[in-house]
Amino acid sequence: MKKTSLWILQLLIFIACTPTEQTSDRPTAMDDIAERYVKLMLEIGQYDSDFIDAYYGPEEWKPEIKKDTFPSGDFIERANNLISQIQSVEGDKDRKFVLVKQLIAARTKVEIINGKVYAFDEEAKLLYDVEPPSYPESYFDSLLLDLENALPGEGNLTDRYNEFVDQFIIPKDRLDTVFQTAIVEARSRTMSRYDLPENENFVLEYVNNKSWSGYNYYQGNSQSLIQINTDLPIKISRAIDLACHEGYPGHHVFNALLEQNLVNNKGWVEYSVYPLFSPQSLIAEGSANYGIDVAFPGEERIRYEKEVLFPLAGLDASQADKYYEIQALIGKLSYAGNEAARMYLNGEISREEAAEWMVKYQLNEYERALQRTRFFDQYRSYVINYNLGKDLVANYVESQGGTTDQPEKRWEVFKELLSNPNTASTIQ
Repeated sequence: MKKTSLWILQLLIFIACTPTEQTSDRPTAMDDIAERYVKLMLEIGQYDSDFIDAYYGPEEWKPEIKKDTFPSGDFIERANNLISQIQSVEGDKDRKFVLVKQLIAARTKVEIINGKVYAFDEEAKLLYDVEPPSYPESYFDSLLLDLENALPGEGNLTDRYNEFVDQFIIPKDRLDTVFQTAIVEARSRTMSRYDLPENENFVLEYVNNKSWSGYNYYQGNSQSLIQINTDLPIKISRAIDLACHEGYPGHHVFNALLEQNLVNNKGWVEYSVYPLFSPQSLIAEGSANYGIDVAFPGEERIRYEKEVLFPLAGLDASQADKYYEIQALIGKLSYAGNEAARMYLNGEISREEAAEWMVKYQLNEYERALQRTRFFDQYRSYVINYNLGKDLVANYVESQGGTTDQPEKRWEVFKELLSNPNTASTIQ
């Protein structure tokens, strides 16, 4: 009897000490929620071609059947259920917080697709987790005075501006050479500081008839398709802008780091899908614009363009310093575009009036301003992500020590921001 009891005791101890399945490999409740979130996003994307910006998860998660009518009620109910479940399960608090914000945005977009109209500011808050600032017309009038003094010549300010900058248009037959060179330089500067996957790469295409000037279609596995719209003449400054914004250290790097850090290393499958109308876009667009200054700070950019890009484009570099002085002043007028979008989308002004506003306060040629109203139609309050996003990202990076005089720290903080879940709420 004693021997039998001893044998049983030894057996129980052996069973208790023998490892079974690794708990770290088991899907958590959050992982299950994340999978259902991805499938919900993909289903919504069937009804709006702009909704899904990128997806590189399992092929079998893609929906096979599209219903004849838009099932908005089902989508909203599922989003609400996921939000409730996230709040009641254990998990990384940042992961949970961001996923709730993404679901609120998805729910809002479903309502918009279904015909609900939000005021510009309310829509921006629900979709991008931020309250856009508003500026009076007098604010932009004061900025125009600075341009009046800086621009050479006499007469109408918009005409003078466009006459001045037209001498910096890249000839079409040199466009690819200039852009490829700019991207190679932006990539070199980024890769000297970041360890990206060895296979990362991009394909560059030139397209027409788009409402945007450039776009990055992330393909997964660290691959991107970058498209440049050539509908309108492209100024020399856009080469570095788009090389950094769409490529390095902008969208391409942002998506590659999220895939590497969150999807591959942590198994957070919700980052295998990127719904465009979401808080993730404020970080994406803001970091892509701020990344230009990270890669080409201050005088470095002007020096590189004068020495390399201007000659490649066959342009006279003697006016480069003046050109960038003017461009800096124009940059301060960027929020005038937000005001045009706000008034136009709120039904306060017509398309033509919105274009005229941008002609006056952003010195756009009328054709380019009309192209911008097409962007408003397609993407609505998304416009805030470029300038407000950049300002929020810049303030965050600098508050963490990534100031202009600390370039290494700036690259470091910038990478941390790109590699982790964030929204406007988490960086303000």
